Amino acid sequence: MAIMEENVSIEDKTDTKPILYDGIVSALSEPNHCAKTLFDTNDVKPDICKISSTTQSFKVKSHTKNHQNNEKRFFCKICDKNCSTSSGLKIHLRKHTGEKPFHCLICEKSFATSFVLKKHIRTHTGEKPFHCEVCSKNFSTRSGLKEHHRTHTGERPYHCDVCGKNFSHHYTLKVHLSSHSGEKLFQCNLCGKRFSTNSKLKMHIRIHTGEKPYSCSLCGHGFSTNSKLKVHVRTHTGEKPFQCEICGRNVSTNSELKKHARIHSGEKPFHCEVCSKNFLSSSELKVHTRTHTGEKPFHCEICSKDVSTSSGLREHMKTHTGEKPFHCEVCGKSFSQRFKLKLHSATHTGEKFFPCSVCDRKFSTNFDLKMHTRIHTGEKPFCCEVCGKGFSARYKVKVHSRIHTGEKPFHCEICGKNVSTSSELKVHIRRHTGEKPFHCDVCGKDFSISSELKVHKRTHSGEKPFICEICTKSFSTSCGLKVHIRTHTGERPFHCDICSKGFSLCSYLKKHAKTHTGEKPFHCDICGKKFSSNIGLKGHARLHSGEKPFYCDTCDKRFSYYNSLQIHMKRHAAVINNTS
Repeated sequence: MAIMEENVSIEDKTDTKPILYDGIVSALSEPNHCAKTLFDTNDVKPDICKISSTTQSFKVKSHTKNHQNNEKRFFCKICDKNCSTSSGLKIHLRKHTGEKPFHCLICEKSFATSFVLKKHIRTHTGEKPFHCEVCSKNFSTRSGLKEHHRTHTGERPYHCDVCGKNFSHHYTLKVHLSSHSGEKLFQCNLCGKRFSTNSKLKMHIRIHTGEKPYSCSLCGHGFSTNSKLKVHVRTHTGEKPFQCEICGRNVSTNSELKKHARIHSGEKPFHCEVCSKNFLSSSELKVHTRTHTGEKPFHCEICSKDVSTSSGLREHMKTHTGEKPFHCEVCGKSFSQRFKLKLHSATHTGEKFFPCSVCDRKFSTNFDLKMHTRIHTGEKPFCCEVCGKGFSARYKVKVHSRIHTGEKPFHCEICGKNVSTSSELKVHIRRHTGEKPFHCDVCGKDFSISSELKVHKRTHSGEKPFICEICTKSFSTSCGLKVHIRTHTGERPFHCDICSKGFSLCSYLKKHAKTHTGEKPFHCDICGKKFSSNIGLKGHARLHSGEKPFYCDTCDKRFSYYNSLQIHMKRHAAVINNTS
């Protein structure tokens, strides 16, 4: 009973603290389970345990207690856990009390045991005393080495009783089990969010503290987790170890590959509760939600502009720096944004991986496909905050908003004219250069913009896709239909500032304004006569050339002016009415 007496004395030593355990409990056991003595009287060396071959005297003492663990147990009164030693119980109780008496002198972090403190200190010293004999990798802890060995042996000793899956690490099993139970034991004291593991909670807390303990040795950028640092390093090395089996695209992370695969499968598992729209990733949903809340958490320190995404802020900053870090390897052209380089690269390769499921048209980027799909769905998710008009793309809202603000940030260096878009400036410059890069294959006529060519081609095909719902008349352009509808509504949105007369077209107003100013900027090269409009000059020029492009379907008579044809047609109509 010497051991029992020793335990009683241990219990007596702790009587100054609150009693959190029930004491010693006897159990069935063989009394001579561990045949050993601590020291031989004839030899100063410690005896060797026949079970585990422990030789150090202080370890032998505690080891003896471990083999007596079925004779006596120290029970925790809070959670009923039993410990083989009073010191083990003492350490266990710190989980309940939160006591951490061991402090790191370098970073002042506290720990429950000296052993954990010792392990922690190695993060400062960089000491890795445990060496793998297979691959020579070093580790700071014995448990780390032990777990690493399993990568060589393939051993997975941790078994899930629910689904039978095996794991190489106890931690991995623990995380996996929470997927069955849904249990989240670890709670953030700052925001109340719960987590299935303590490590996840630790990582989350860094969002509040802003702590970024992992630094990139190449650029000095800090990260909250080692995994994020690993992914970041690939931006320097260019490593993209994950490949799509469908299109062969390589990406830098497994999560990025999963997200990319959804482009091909069409899966959109993230759902907006406001508008029911679905998204490929949680980050896309998060950004989309800001279109409802109006949140713009990213702030430009140069011009004070707020944007809704960090990538949007990065792109915006390039307007200040003029940076164009993305280069085309084929022609050397530089771009400020990766997606612009991607779009440009498709002009060299002609690759189009993304097909439209409605009309089978293919696109070189998923972004282009998204924009195109909205033609079929009619979706216009981006709204003007001033007038409420909807648009299929964000950039279209940006361009449209300049109508309200009057902003014209693009400047022609030839004539000084300001325009609202870069594409408008390009078209304008062609008026100075005379460049007409868009060519009609039917008649050989050239045009300065692609939309003009598109409209022109309809004169050959006879296509008139824009139909008036009131009188069913068809038009080759949306603008033509818009103007025509005003004949039904009587709308005249363009008003003269001098006499307040209204007009259905801006060109009509311009022509009318010259009646007040007397301006006649168009003159005939043959006879010198002047005209207030280009149309008037064109009609006059036919008197010299003899051209009569307007003809009557009834009698084939031809006319130089369209209004002359209209007057003539009324005569036929009058004759028909008189005979009837």
